[in-house]
Amino acid sequence: MSPITSAPIKTLKPLRGVRVLSLALNLPGPAALMRLKAMGATCLKAEPPGPKGAPASTSGDPMGQYNPTAYATLHDGIKVIAIDLKSEKGQARLYKELQRTDLLLTSFRPSALAKLGLAWKALHKACPALSVVAIVGAPGARAEEPGHDLTYLADAGLVTGLDLPATLFADMGGALMASEAALQAVLAQKIRGKGSFQEVALSDAAAWLALPRSWGLTQPKGAVGGAHAGYRVYPCKDGRVAVAALEPHFAASLCAAAGVAMVGMATMFQPTTHQAIAAFLAGETRQRLDTLSVARDIPLHTLPA
Repeated sequence: MSPITSAPIKTLKPLRGVRVLSLALNLPGPAALMRLKAMGATCLKAEPPGPKGAPASTSGDPMGQYNPTAYATLHDGIKVIAIDLKSEKGQARLYKELQRTDLLLTSFRPSALAKLGLAWKALHKACPALSVVAIVGAPGARAEEPGHDLTYLADAGLVTGLDLPATLFADMGGALMASEAALQAVLAQKIRGKGSFQEVALSDAAAWLALPRSWGLTQPKGAVGGAHAGYRVYPCKDGRVAVAALEPHFAASLCAAAGVAMVGMATMFQPTTHQAIAAFLAGETRQRLDTLSVARDIPLHTLPA
């Protein structure tokens, strides 16, 4: 018999043949564009000219100036051109590109788009088949308000204490929502034969990410907010350990390792259980805990101090 071989799994490219033009700067737009490219779209990015007196290769996107590494990753494999949208020549170049574009991605305030002649009504009249995904800070009437990732997270209750969040949750969540909106626009265009307009608000992305907190899940008294002894970050002998033994069978394995008698899930919410598990983990090294994780089937991840 011949050995059975399987063909390599091909990555789905649902946007193959779709042409995307992005005018979006900083993080959410380029992150969305990166995902659209990964889904097979042909992506073009138009940026304003770089700072006056700077080399021609200097990016007109602020991200290219304050974090070249991030900029390079976001735009890997994406053609970038410079267009001065405030000039007649630039406008002519833009509309030439739009005539062969399926989806336009923006991140300007509505008033700025209107000044540039890129309000939805004008665009739809000039390019009926074109769809637009507009990334804004806040939805509807609040789209003109100034803001950034940090302010949207603060408004959603996701900024605690004085420490900055570990990552740019609203920006990256907004990028995911923008790529989802792009897929919706492409599907709608295939069904209706004309373009559509969709607004994606970063504040909505923050609010979506904040839902578990609003439900109480990640509040101090919530199961994944610290009240459950099996779902916490503890110090260990040479670092820290993130323990996620939430389900009953995982919790039972953790309790058995720590010498705790588990009598139902209520055990995991008792102060004595917290103390016993903390004491056990404090005496273990990261290496021993990594071994324990495999041997006892306990979901944990060790970290440096």
